[in-house]
Amino acid sequence: MKVLNYENIIVGGGLAGISTAIELLDHNKKVLIIERDIEEHFGGLAKRSFGGILFSGTPQQKKAGIKDSPQLLFEDWMRYGDFTKIDSLGAQWAKYYSDNSISVIYNWLIAKKVDFLPVVNWPERGMDVKGNSVPRWHITWGTGYDLTNKVTNYLVNHPKKEHLEIKFQHKVESIIIDNKKAVGIEVIDELTKERFNITSENIIIASGGIMGGDLKLVKSHWPTRFQTPPDSLLNGSHKYADGTLHLDLDKKGIPSTHLNKQWHYAAGIPTPNPEKGKFKDGLSLVPPRSAIWVDATGKRFRPPLVAYTDTSYFVEHILKTKDQYSWSIMNWKIAIKELAVSGSDYMTAFRNRDKLRLIKDVLFGNKDLVNRLIEESDHFIVADNLADLVKKMNEQDEKIVVDFETLEKGLKAYDDEIDRGKKYFNDEQLRRLVNFRLYKADKIRTSKFQKILDPKAGPLIAVKQYILSRKSLGGIPTNLNSQVIDKNGDTVSGLYAVGESAGFGGGGIHGSRSLEGTFLGSCILTGRVAGAHIAGIKL
Repeated sequence: MKVLNYENIIVGGGLAGISTAIELLDHNKKVLIIERDIEEHFGGLAKRSFGGILFSGTPQQKKAGIKDSPQLLFEDWMRYGDFTKIDSLGAQWAKYYSDNSISVIYNWLIAKKVDFLPVVNWPERGMDVKGNSVPRWHITWGTGYDLTNKVTNYLVNHPKKEHLEIKFQHKVESIIIDNKKAVGIEVIDELTKERFNITSENIIIASGGIMGGDLKLVKSHWPTRFQTPPDSLLNGSHKYADGTLHLDLDKKGIPSTHLNKQWHYAAGIPTPNPEKGKFKDGLSLVPPRSAIWVDATGKRFRPPLVAYTDTSYFVEHILKTKDQYSWSIMNWKIAIKELAVSGSDYMTAFRNRDKLRLIKDVLFGNKDLVNRLIEESDHFIVADNLADLVKKMNEQDEKIVVDFETLEKGLKAYDDEIDRGKKYFNDEQLRRLVNFRLYKADKIRTSKFQKILDPKAGPLIAVKQYILSRKSLGGIPTNLNSQVIDKNGDTVSGLYAVGESAGFGGGGIHGSRSLEGTFLGSCILTGRVAGAHIAGIKL
């Protein structure tokens, strides 16, 4: 068998792997990146993301008068993540992120010409557990598509680019470990089917988590609080995030941790144009705050589910229902103002950095997006009246489960409360909408207490939504140098894990919930830390 040798090998060409490679090249180190996907997809799932990143203490926050601090962020993180041990590896990584989000992540991206919108967003405020105390979610101007392209372009045009080599469509099947030292990898060229080994001084695992592939590992590690995994579960992760190296290391005494801590989204639909070779490809919607969420029978969730509050809470309560999916009921006026997609492919004004188009969408509604979703997806149901809407909803399935009277009663009760006036609001969703609209960035994207059955706001729209897998909150345990730790707590010499492979740091930086925006940020953070440690420096 052929054996090659490289100084440093990075397994995976997503944002974490690319960040690691840049750090190594910055310190004159030689790098081989092995990426299983095609060159067009270099950058991984980050390239198709909305590009939101959590920071604390940015110029954007300060200009908006948002009083934030690393300490406040860390307190929010510990509470929302439900950490039981503040000295755990995950908690230590959370503290490191909180203290260094500006110096290690934000400034690094700004230096690579990545821009952020001036308005800071505020997701994950929390339902029964308080989330973000202040707005921290910074949207990349150009979405994850532009962010990834700029970072990737910086990499391939690096002053030390002669020290970089990239092998696409190669799969790493195993890490070779000898006496607690990583010495090489077993590789297959998926085009030629040739197998060979590569030896190296350092191996950095950046191959993603377990939330993609055929979803078998997702289901085998399913969180107990989420009931049973639904048959309708969609794949919102990378098609190659199948946990191959997690399983390989587990056999060698390096077990992953917290794999039952998973981040799913509640509003997934089958992707209208699925990626070739991807199992049950799903698209993640950002549903309107003013939409009414009901279960498969048309019964409104209580407490009501209100977008931007608590993703994990939504998933838990939807999965407690018999059919384990939901409907989001809205009208045209709400949809064009509030509906979005968590990805770059559909948010074209953001992705293309089209300021005029973005202003037009904010002022007059994103009609093109809603029309596109209605045209492309049979999970968007449109009708001029509620009776016809329910009839079409029930044509979606052999089982006729949506009850017209139940749905009508819930919608009318909501609309009647709006008619009585804001000072009489006692509906939890309306109270939250009042609170949302106190913040300028939310006010411009939230309807002013719009009734659902208002004939002037029609037609009516119902969206059938499934649970969508997204991110592994657990992974390969690492210390604060991104070095992999075995079952005895000892470091494995020459072996590192970064990004989602490492549970975004320490095998579980997020705890049980994410404040959102910490995924892309942690990929950069852990990648830079690994590269710096190999280079013998501290960030």
